[in-house]
Amino acid sequence: MMCAIEVLTRFPVKRKVGFFRILTLVLVPAVLSAAWLTPVEGSGPEDSVIVIGGDRSYPPYEFLDKDGKPAGFNVELSNAIAEVMGMTVEVRLGAWSGMRRAVEAGTIHALQGISYSEDRAKEFDFCPPHAIVHHGIYARRGSPSVSSLDELRGKEVLLHKDGIMHDTLVRRGIQASLVLTETPAEALRSLASGKHDYAVVAMVPAQYLINQHGLSNIVPVARSVTTQKYCYAVKRGNSELLARFTEGLAILRETGRYQAIRHKWLGVTEQASLHWAVIARYIAMAMVPLLLVLGITVLWSRTLQRKVAQHTQALTQEISERKRAEQELRDHQEQLIQAHKMTALGILVSGVAHEINNPNGLILLNTPVIMEAFRDAGPILEDHFREKGDFMLGGLKYSRMSREIPLMLSEMQEGAKRIKRIVEDLKDFARRTDSALTESVEMNLLVQTSIRLLNNLIRKSTSKFSVEYAENLPPVRANSQRIEQVIVNLVVNACQALPDSEKGIFLRTFHDGSTEENVLEVRDEGVGIPQENLPHLTDPFFTTKRQAGGTGLGLSLSARIVEEHSGSITFSSEPGRGTTVRLSLPAGKWSAF
Repeated sequence: MMCAIEVLTRFPVKRKVGFFRILTLVLVPAVLSAAWLTPVEGSGPEDSVIVIGGDRSYPPYEFLDKDGKPAGFNVELSNAIAEVMGMTVEVRLGAWSGMRRAVEAGTIHALQGISYSEDRAKEFDFCPPHAIVHHGIYARRGSPSVSSLDELRGKEVLLHKDGIMHDTLVRRGIQASLVLTETPAEALRSLASGKHDYAVVAMVPAQYLINQHGLSNIVPVARSVTTQKYCYAVKRGNSELLARFTEGLAILRETGRYQAIRHKWLGVTEQASLHWAVIARYIAMAMVPLLLVLGITVLWSRTLQRKVAQHTQALTQEISERKRAEQELRDHQEQLIQAHKMTALGILVSGVAHEINNPNGLILLNTPVIMEAFRDAGPILEDHFREKGDFMLGGLKYSRMSREIPLMLSEMQEGAKRIKRIVEDLKDFARRTDSALTESVEMNLLVQTSIRLLNNLIRKSTSKFSVEYAENLPPVRANSQRIEQVIVNLVVNACQALPDSEKGIFLRTFHDGSTEENVLEVRDEGVGIPQENLPHLTDPFFTTKRQAGGTGLGLSLSARIVEEHSGSITFSSEPGRGTTVRLSLPAGKWSAF
């Protein structure tokens, strides 16, 4: 009863709380306190003293002052709780790791300030929080900025050993480069001296220590990266002691003493002492004239916004139309430039083809004569060789030249024939066909004819070749020889793309009802085509087989032929998995020709 009277007389109530409510908050815990602190049989005289542990260097929450005595927000709060609850407490401050182990060992009954986490809840029971702690990332001025804990991977990070951020970073797997210190002050001093990259520290203690020690080169680079509840905690299962701290904290909150202690220690750093009524009054004083001005501004701006919106819409539409017209103009210019290029290319090709054909015709005409002359002179040269021995011919010994000359002449003849084929392809590419597309042909028959022409090549190239013909395909109007040329080119390309004979080539024909086109699909399991090359496959002289003798005219010429038939040719490919080509020709649309 004396405890209750003392509490009521020493601590004035700041809120209008009923007399019986105060009696309930004060007398009931006091009675429970007296019963709980009564020594039991076999207990020592120290059983009535509750030992509360804390960190010796965590200002302004808890720390040892210049005289080596416990001080700070937590310490004064613990003493106030002990006073209203009628408990005898002893506050011990030391290294944080040791304090945690002391609770587990039972030499300390409670911790007066520990951040809550689900992992820690397996070891401790927690009171409701008496503070909220925000942590920040600190670095030396000029250091690269970071915005989250995950960006600390691979960096050297200073941390308070066994603190909540130590637990958090280890749980996230960021532990390879952690540098642990006994106190937050040690972490900040080490960072300020140029060691390591960053430090993760609670923001209120960090600012307190930076100011206290003059660490002016340390700045926060990320604020409030985590937020924790800061609580009293007891060893798991000690619910009776936990209830006493909870009740004592509630009494302090109701009587206003908690706010006074908080303002004393945390008011400057956290700005928590402002009462909501005061805040509301200041806000009202500032907002009333602002609201009047805002109301007038809103009325005026609404009209202006409607006009601006109308002008913006009109301007947007005009810009869109201009962009569309500019794009169309660019497209037409590109088409015109391409047409000029193709015209010039055709004239150039025709002239070059004529100039090449004349001397190449002489080579083709004279090479067989020289080969025949060498064969006729062979017996004479052999007789001379047997009678006189080896002799020089063309700078080399006859014994060697007798073998080399036939090979050289044969290579010359094949090279000249290749030049002739290339020139013919160039002429075909440059020539616009005038042949009338008057034939009504079956696509399946065109495919069958092309396959017969390539029978030997197909058998040499693959052991897996199949053709699937669609039934009842409508006929197409086309120049059959020109379309066969396209099909042959596509199948030859497929054969050349196979790395070995175990890979296959598969053809099928079908009718696409959505476009009214007959389609030939040629699919191979070859090496494929890189995506960046697909748009250029039908460009003149573009080839990926230059070393193998490709001229880059086959697909270009095929595309020209298909275009003349109002059709299309498309390519899809994946490197290493093959290529699929689709040749599409209109079916039944005779007016298109």
